[in-house]
Amino acid sequence: MLPNLPRLHHSTVTRFGRRKGRMLLAGGFLAFVLTIVVMFSLRDRFVPEDRNWPTYQEPPTLVYRREDLQRIWEWEVAAGHYPSGQKIPETIGLTTPPLNPALPPRKSSTIPTRFRPPSVTDTTGIGAKRVYLDIQAKPPSVAYPPRPLPGSVADMDVIMEHCDFSQNKYVRDCLEVLRLGGGLDNGARVRRGKMDEWKYIYVEDGELQNSTQTVPPVNPAVALKSQGVADPNAGFVKKRNADWEPHVHFPQPPKYVAAQDRPASCEENPHLYHMFWTGPFTDKPYLALLSFLYTQNLGLNIEPGHDEAIGCRPKFWLWINPGPAASVPNPTAMRDMFEQLKSNAWASPFLHPRFKDVIQFKLWNTTEQLDGIPELKDEWRDLRDTLFNSGGVVEKIPQPVESSSTTEEDVDNPTQSSPTKSGEEDDKVNRVGSKSPSSYDRLSVILSDMARFVLCHRFGGIYLDADTILLRDWEELWGWKGAFAYRWSRLERYNTAVLKLNKGSALGTFLFRTALKNGLDFHPMTVSRYTKDAALEPLLLRLPDALFDSAWLNTEDFQRERPPQPYFTEFGDFFFTPREKSAAPHALGFDGFFKGAYSYHFHNFWWQPFDAARNWPDLGPRFINGERLARLQADAAQPQVAGSEFPEDLVEDDKRDLDWSVVIKRTFEAYIRGETPNMYGEWIKW
Repeated sequence: MLPNLPRLHHSTVTRFGRRKGRMLLAGGFLAFVLTIVVMFSLRDRFVPEDRNWPTYQEPPTLVYRREDLQRIWEWEVAAGHYPSGQKIPETIGLTTPPLNPALPPRKSSTIPTRFRPPSVTDTTGIGAKRVYLDIQAKPPSVAYPPRPLPGSVADMDVIMEHCDFSQNKYVRDCLEVLRLGGGLDNGARVRRGKMDEWKYIYVEDGELQNSTQTVPPVNPAVALKSQGVADPNAGFVKKRNADWEPHVHFPQPPKYVAAQDRPASCEENPHLYHMFWTGPFTDKPYLALLSFLYTQNLGLNIEPGHDEAIGCRPKFWLWINPGPAASVPNPTAMRDMFEQLKSNAWASPFLHPRFKDVIQFKLWNTTEQLDGIPELKDEWRDLRDTLFNSGGVVEKIPQPVESSSTTEEDVDNPTQSSPTKSGEEDDKVNRVGSKSPSSYDRLSVILSDMARFVLCHRFGGIYLDADTILLRDWEELWGWKGAFAYRWSRLERYNTAVLKLNKGSALGTFLFRTALKNGLDFHPMTVSRYTKDAALEPLLLRLPDALFDSAWLNTEDFQRERPPQPYFTEFGDFFFTPREKSAAPHALGFDGFFKGAYSYHFHNFWWQPFDAARNWPDLGPRFINGERLARLQADAAQPQVAGSEFPEDLVEDDKRDLDWSVVIKRTFEAYIRGETPNMYGEWIKW
């Protein structure tokens, strides 16, 4: 804190006189300056220039030996979960290149054996040839982009080359590559010249090469001994006060099946979207489900009863946690859940028989889910007091007071018993959903951090946060057999708002056992430490946020000199589009909203309606009962006009400048009403 100079001058002059006081002040100032000069002189004289000053380092999280990390790498590569040419970290210390069925053969190294490093960092591709596709709309259907070819695969190495923020790639340029390479420009291509370097979608052609080869047994210490290193775990730092995990023994990796081999690839790699929701169903999961219907290849354009031939039809499993995060569902929870969904205007449309094969509501039960994870089921109860752990910050949950009515199940599952209430009805323990910034449901957010890993490891698939909107078909993302999340804006950390894991994978085993020894902390920043400490980051690929969160860098003041379209300086711009930019949403529509990105993440705003002027599900006569209920709730005082259910809608009553959130919601609803096709020119058939 700086001194108050006028006050210091006045008090000094008053006490010592004008002349003497000023001399004291001048002397004090000179002494201060001299002290600073002497300190810097001593530093330059006695402190070496190359001295490394201590910096803060996060505590290690590792509980696996190098030998087990090698087994994890070999299992994942053999299963086809590493379809990448990127190198394996040298610290893993493999001595033999693993055979990679997801990578085509490449020219082998011509370096003499005696000059090669003792550890290998490449895999040996034995996969089928890759044929990269030139995807364009063809006459006469040039008004809409074509669907991705079933079984096509996104080459993440190409995407990283054009989109990686660490390599100074711009979101704007990345989205153009994603648009053109994915055929989303639908006849509006203005670029000239060959675009082979922008092709990132391929299909596998032919059989595996040299597939009869076998991987020799692992000898983890060979590479290290050749370098004179006695410690087989040199280079890895174990978690303090923790024991090494017992050596892992995985089952035989699943046989690699190419993405276009249907239905075998569907059984091994089910196209399941997972989403977790707590509290009353609102317009947020409503819009997420509408975006799923609008963008994914669900066969809704085929007459009901004739759509059996659709291969690998995506499904959306919406997991409902019926009460506070720390409570247990009652015995009638499933029945109660569906009764509430039927009576909820935002949820009831998705119970229509037309959607029964693609949208399913499922009841979340924490005890059942954790018991379904083999790596956790015998030990997670020991952490019941610290179950809600986020980034090392533990939210304590009051345990229920035992009474004569306590059941054996309550004792066995203390984390699922109803917590005791505090004086406030809406305290953090008893909140069900986030109703405002001041009543944020932090416990449910922490629970969802864990739920996404649980669901993807148990069932396979991709987890989406509920504040996510799908913007295009994800066929080629499903074809890529690896695991991924995406980048936390400018930081080299994960954001798991989008998370893909393979069912029962070795990587999943590593994550759960490591999390167990680190307090079951699944915050994305902590998960980033798990993979980094173990040199497993390439197995959980950190995709650029341009693919799923295109506005994030701009909201943090990056790349504002060349922003994408639209240009958001804060996430609230989606709901409150600035006046000077408000012509774009209505003029460009869905087609002008981060075109090329796979999804958009609007980062919370749970309490803000997408369309405040029409805050109800506007899906037409087929779903009129839900609309009637929601409109009455939205404006109970609105006068009714004789002979009509609602007052006549007049365009002059609408908001003059439509926000992006309004345009997106109304576009999806027009598709369900049958007034417009989806983004691929397909009309829904009932």
